[in-house]
Amino acid sequence: MFRGKLGAQSHDDILRPFTTRRAKPEDFDAIVEVVDEWWGRPASRDLTRVFVDHFFATSLIAERDGRLAGFVIGFLSPSKSDEAYIHFTGVAPAWRRSGLGRHLYQRFFETARADGRTVVKAITSPQNASSIAFHNAMGFTDSTPIPNYDGPSLDRVTFTRPL
Repeated sequence: MFRGKLGAQSHDDILRPFTTRRAKPEDFDAIVEVVDEWWGRPASRDLTRVFVDHFFATSLIAERDGRLAGFVIGFLSPSKSDEAYIHFTGVAPAWRRSGLGRHLYQRFFETARADGRTVVKAITSPQNASSIAFHNAMGFTDSTPIPNYDGPSLDRVTFTRPL
């Protein structure tokens, strides 16, 4: 049974009002417009246009009533043929715990599997407890915080999930 914030409704019923599609380069502006509010901190600086311009074919957008509801910006590693990477993700606060984030990740996993990838990786800051909990719930194994992972004082937790 699905245990989302909407009670006894089935997973399909909850996700029915959402449409999910591959990203397009022009989605960048809509994402940057909301991500700082959704994350509760300045986050838009961490997502540059290049990710959406060059990895839109493997990134996903969820919409409800024509409005952005969630996204996953991810790519198939061009250097490591067995890996896929989720770079940036978000779900509108109104839709958290609805199963939308899980749905978007599962769709990304399908894309990665179809290309022969066997592992998905991601990172977050050690302070982002909700991201760590979500990734663990999605079957990722997390590392201990890695000091200076992204530069001086930019510690990160890495995630690995076999497909």
